[in-house]
Amino acid sequence: MSRLLPAVLSRRDLPLAELHAARLDGELFAIDDCFGPVDVPEQSVLRAASLSAILPPRLIAEQRSAAWVLGSMLNPPARHQLCVDTRARYRCADAPRFAVREVVLDGGETLVIGGLRLTTPLRTALDLARFCDPFGNEEAAIVVSLGAVGRFGAEEVMADLARRRHLSGKVRAADRLRAALPPAGLSPR
Repeated sequence: MSRLLPAVLSRRDLPLAELHAARLDGELFAIDDCFGPVDVPEQSVLRAASLSAILPPRLIAEQRSAAWVLGSMLNPPARHQLCVDTRARYRCADAPRFAVREVVLDGGETLVIGGLRLTTPLRTALDLARFCDPFGNEEAAIVVSLGAVGRFGAEEVMADLARRRHLSGKVRAADRLRAALPPAGLSPR
């Protein structure tokens, strides 16, 4: 009985030279640092599995990395943005490809896709609005796309911001999100 290969291949599955050769032969396509068969469409599950294959399990994709997995960005970020819940007691070794920070996550602010834990579209939009400098048209487009994926608009995101006390960058995030997202009644459904 032959063993089936996983939908996402990494260095753990085959030597890197073989993976690149298969890509050059048109059998595989690159998904960040991993590869997928050309007959499988690139979807959130494959993007998540490719990131999950190279990350320790306690790390959570956030901001641009989560936006890429959710399909709100075409290409993965050059440096993946990851977080770890402060209750997880995790110490991350320096990795130049990853930016890791400790965060406090409420219940329901993460989801799991393809074996990867990532922030929800709403939490991802909030974090992008709080921490992106500068916050230009590209970031606004990502937030709008996240609103379509998460089915939220300005009203929902403002309600979520209002319930959070002592949140750094709250006023700046509210201004940015109000400008980027459609007003109440026009939110994507």
